Amino acid sequence: MHTDKSAASALEIRNLKKSFTNPAVDGLSLTIRTGEFYALLGPNGAGKTTTLRMVSGLLEADAGEVSICGINAFANPIDAKRILAWVPDEPMIYDKLTPLEYLEFVAGLWSMEPDFARFKADTLLEQFGLAAHADERCGGFSKGMRQKVALAGALIHEPRLIILDEPLTGLDAGSARQVKSVLRELVAGGVTVIMTTHILEVAERMADRIGIITSGKLVAEGTLSELRQQASADGLTLEDIFLEIVSGSAAIEPFELTIRADEAAA
Repeated sequence: MHTDKSAASALEIRNLKKSFTNPAVDGLSLTIRTGEFYALLGPNGAGKTTTLRMVSGLLEADAGEVSICGINAFANPIDAKRILAWVPDEPMIYDKLTPLEYLEFVAGLWSMEPDFARFKADTLLEQFGLAAHADERCGGFSKGMRQKVALAGALIHEPRLIILDEPLTGLDAGSARQVKSVLRELVAGGVTVIMTTHILEVAERMADRIGIITSGKLVAEGTLSELRQQASADGLTLEDIFLEIVSGSAAIEPFELTIRADEAAA
């Protein structure tokens, strides 16, 4: 795990707000450092995905500011998106393309030089264990394989900030190990990763810092040790700490945790 903390910020969120029928994100402020693996946790409906969709430019904010590596994401959305990758929990790829064709297509959208794009595509396919399936159509793939193709497509332009919404959904233990290995290498190289997950052991093992939000507000943040201090829960797991912190917050919707030790241990 990468632990070197740069003074620079990869993401600055200030007083971010979004309401639908009720407030989904309610004045959220958050700073994520360059080269950091940050896990954003919270119960269902807490505002995690809504926040990340606004950061990614997929959803318009009602108020607030977002800065990505020093770029005002609302004033300069194209410049911000060039250094950003967004991977949702439901992979969105083209079924009639092969993984190699899909990666070459995405590289073309980023105007990447063809030879370098092919090199990056081959490298990513190898890293994600997809090389043997490079020329098979994606329409016949399992959800886990489709998720890995989507991840490869998000990484081909070498983003500086990667946002992952439940990236291990649908992955078996072996595939989860591959994805986590790639993410560790990226963070070690100075890339910033933000991840939401309900698999709390994954956050406990991989994240440099953890933020917990409920009802669109940040209610706790820090390293695992710092969260233990905030929850007065020395020696307990992140699951115990999470439940302690969330149960102490007001106006929480019912939620369901998914604790999958097979994936966490991979």
